Amino acid sequence: MPLGLLALAIGGFGIGLTEFVIMGLLPEVAADFGVTESVAGWLISGYALSVAVGAIGLTAAVTRFNRKHVLIGLMVLFIIGNLLSALAPGYAVMMTGRIVAALSHGAFFGIGSVVAADMVAPAKRAGAIAMMFAGLTTANVLGVPFGTLLGQQLGWRSTFWAITVIGVVALIGMVTLIPKRVSTGGRTAGAGLRGEVAAFAHPQVWFSLAVTVLGFGGMFGAFTYIAYTLTEVSGFATSTVPWLLILFGAGQFAGNLIGGKTADRSLSGTLIIVLLALTAVLVVFALTAHSQVMTIISLVLMGGFGFATVPGLQMRIMHYAGRAETLASGANIAAFNIGNALGAWLGGLTIAAGLGYASTIWAGAALTLAGLAVFVVAIRLATRPTQQAPAREPAGSTA
Repeated sequence: MPLGLLALAIGGFGIGLTEFVIMGLLPEVAADFGVTESVAGWLISGYALSVAVGAIGLTAAVTRFNRKHVLIGLMVLFIIGNLLSALAPGYAVMMTGRIVAALSHGAFFGIGSVVAADMVAPAKRAGAIAMMFAGLTTANVLGVPFGTLLGQQLGWRSTFWAITVIGVVALIGMVTLIPKRVSTGGRTAGAGLRGEVAAFAHPQVWFSLAVTVLGFGGMFGAFTYIAYTLTEVSGFATSTVPWLLILFGAGQFAGNLIGGKTADRSLSGTLIIVLLALTAVLVVFALTAHSQVMTIISLVLMGGFGFATVPGLQMRIMHYAGRAETLASGANIAAFNIGNALGAWLGGLTIAAGLGYASTIWAGAALTLAGLAVFVVAIRLATRPTQQAPAREPAGSTA
């Protein structure tokens, strides 16, 4: 494994903590700032929307710069954002810190995906992307549960101080481990901003973005308010939430790596199976959320199938964008987080409507099913002779 992938994983670990740990601490944050559950939820959806802005805006602004230098600058921005969150005297400053940290998120994973893919042979690109995202999933296995526990024991601010320190460690790792010039694997390096934008003329790029928003957003529709679901519906004690999140994170870690390996062999086949399975898991979860045993099983499977989509979805849009893959990759990271915001928003609507916390899982199942439907249409159109270059699905894919 190239050491540069390890550096990217370290950065992904820190960013993953910032994005997800707030979910386990949402009750404490809401109580400290004196806001309602739905208002506190905007710290999640506001973060996700800011990721989308940064993924497109910042990526477009830095396409002509050295990628290593860009990644280092993004990590500095991430550290500043978490410092603001740790020191926040009120809700407004807390939201500002979340937004600042989020601006680095999308561009980091978008540019990092291209760098990771260029470090390995073409047949292993999805697997390399999965290795970078392994940092994100490791954050869910270890960082988020223990960050939640730390926040519950020492106050939620202590968690953001810890994330700031991790950000500094990640910064050192990127400075020392990522090569200044990354190999392009024999492909033309860069297409310029005009060429990057031109990639969006391909209809399959837009289909890929839509599937990402709906398919991945479905998991977040269920996960955003998971702390309330576990305690109010399943009947778990608040103290058990961090340990349950470890199980969810373990599913994410395994699903991400397995999804990357299978996507290298059959991209479309992997995505169809995973989206269908995720929909089924969410339906079962919604029906059995009152059962603690079934909730545990559903948590693991939801994390596994949810993150098994990530390498394949990222690889698909990079394939159709061709040599102008940097901005398209960043746009797909934005789509992931638009899906997060959409899922959180729909979940908040169902709770506000008095449908109960389990209703957020039903909303997630509906979103994922819509994503599967869009993907089926996309691969049918992609296999038509009239489809423009690239004229077929990526190698190894199945309709």
